[in-house]
Amino acid sequence: MAMTPAAASPQSARIPPPGTPGMSGLATLAVAVVVVAALYLGREVFIPLVLAILLSFVLAPVVGFLRRVHLGRVPSVIAAVLLALGVILGIGGVIGLQVADLAKNLPQYQTTVQQKIEGLQQGVLGRANDLFRRLSHQVSEAQNKADTASGAAAGARGPGGEAPKPVLVKVQEPDPSPITLAEKVLGPIVEPLTTVGIVLVVVVFILMQREDLRDRIIRVFGANDLHRTTVAMDEAAGRLGTYFLAQLGMNAAFGVLIGLGLWTIGVPSPILWGVFSALMRFVPYIGAFISGLLPVALAAAVDPGWSMAIWTAALFLIVEPLFGHVIEPLLYGHSTGLSPFAVIVSTLFWGFLWGPVGLILATPFTVCLVVLGRHVERLEFLDVLLGDRPPLTPVENFYQRMLAGDPDEAQEQAELLLKERSLSSYYDEVALKALQLAANDYQRGVLNPQQLDTIRSLTQSLVEEFASRSDEEPEDDRKSSEKGEAEGSLAEKAHPKNEAVPGEAPPPEQRPPIWRGEAPVLCIAGRGPLDEAASTMLAQLLGKHGIGARVVPHEAVARGNIRTLDVEGAAMVCISYLDISGNPAHLRFLLDRLKRKLPGRPILVGLWPAEDAILTDQTLRRQVGADHYVASLRQAVEACLDVLRQECERAPQQPRLSVVPQADDETARV
Repeated sequence: MAMTPAAASPQSARIPPPGTPGMSGLATLAVAVVVVAALYLGREVFIPLVLAILLSFVLAPVVGFLRRVHLGRVPSVIAAVLLALGVILGIGGVIGLQVADLAKNLPQYQTTVQQKIEGLQQGVLGRANDLFRRLSHQVSEAQNKADTASGAAAGARGPGGEAPKPVLVKVQEPDPSPITLAEKVLGPIVEPLTTVGIVLVVVVFILMQREDLRDRIIRVFGANDLHRTTVAMDEAAGRLGTYFLAQLGMNAAFGVLIGLGLWTIGVPSPILWGVFSALMRFVPYIGAFISGLLPVALAAAVDPGWSMAIWTAALFLIVEPLFGHVIEPLLYGHSTGLSPFAVIVSTLFWGFLWGPVGLILATPFTVCLVVLGRHVERLEFLDVLLGDRPPLTPVENFYQRMLAGDPDEAQEQAELLLKERSLSSYYDEVALKALQLAANDYQRGVLNPQQLDTIRSLTQSLVEEFASRSDEEPEDDRKSSEKGEAEGSLAEKAHPKNEAVPGEAPPPEQRPPIWRGEAPVLCIAGRGPLDEAASTMLAQLLGKHGIGARVVPHEAVARGNIRTLDVEGAAMVCISYLDISGNPAHLRFLLDRLKRKLPGRPILVGLWPAEDAILTDQTLRRQVGADHYVASLRQAVEACLDVLRQECERAPQQPRLSVVPQADDETARV
């Protein structure tokens, strides 16, 4: 038997206090700390290894193409690695030549820089500098007076009464040996070359034994669930491959466009800045703007005026937003599956651990973590925190916003969902299910009466906001359905949808007299605290399909009040229940009272939890005695429309007036 509001009050229920973290949580935290420390301390080993793995993702399509042209495994791998090495050396050579040429011409820009500094000093900056100089002079004079007074008091003097004179000391360094000179010259070069060599060697072995490594990883981590492991590896490989290819193409195009723009403006070494911009753009969000600082500074040093610097800054401010916010979303959209916040946080984290290399590797690493979170249950929090999928379903979001007393955000979410589904689908799949969560929490004692009243009133006001909206499938959704698109939006993937209610009620002149009133359907709320809100939704949907309805609270059909119930013009009764707790006795008694009050009227029972036993158990349905049982508002509206159509077919046809012209067209016969 369902619990009454009094019995379900929070005072009668107790919620257990939250438990303390167990050993598993502490062990997970300890493992995370150890992993982070190992990544930081072992970065000299991990960085080449990770670079090799990521480079193998980039070269794998090249190796596959060469193997398809029957070049063989070993020649294909060697050719792909040599191609990558040639590209790296070519880019390095171009950067070196451009830097050398720029360094040779830097003295020529010294005069221009000095003139601009003098011009700034004579302007507003100069006046501000004079003000600060006078202030600092006054402060220094006061400090000198204090120092003089303290020195006189101390009497710090030498033997002859004079202050000691400082002694000049000169350090003579010996001439560097050939070994020391070689270390200074080759030291900065040896480490990058060593890293490149290690990366290329590891890449060769990975590409040579890619299938063997894949099978070993599956054996170690996923032998018990081959399907999930295979799906996770395929998803990670697909996302990383798409990300690298798309980023490589986009960044190359960005660098070419920047180089051409700087060449047109007249900035020296445009190739250098184009390559530098393309490489820096691998750093999310801020890389492109950082790469624009040096060209702007160089343009300011080259041009006697400020026009070149302004044009250079405008070039970066226009091209980067164009690529980042227009071209990239059109080309590959959410290919990484990361939220912008996750990209920023991962960039800061990996940049702290591994420096500049970590900035470039941040996004690929985070992609792998998100894939793990989607396929490993214990790591699901990674997908929630870092992924781009909605953290809350529409049902949970609706309930949370109503619980927080914020109906505006709930309505905003509803407007987004209603762009791709009907109003009845939104009520069935989002609003009713959220009310079920609230009703369950109230019965468990989680919600207090004040919170329940807030949810009830806010839901009623939200339903009233949709009074002018028709219940039909959106035009855009019909077009996408006709095209047979398999993928929906994020909101649709987060929760399914039903189709809109088909058809409309017959016109009033074709209905039986009892169905012609303003409200021929009585929508009676169950005895649950939120059943009246569900009845309000049903009454609104019936009105949108041509059948008037009015909502009756459960107190009006109680044993002591049903005698005074106004049933004039009622042709059908619809009862709404969010929960009857598996005991239909009170529902059977309610139907007995309604049958005595409204003999011969069809009665429909809507049990919105679709898994209720009454919907499937024929014995329970016969015991309750209703004429129709439905599990959704859409089915309830369809059932009412079917009953009305059947009544229209059984009703005697009214005589129709027809005018028959006479022979002389002057009189008429009815």
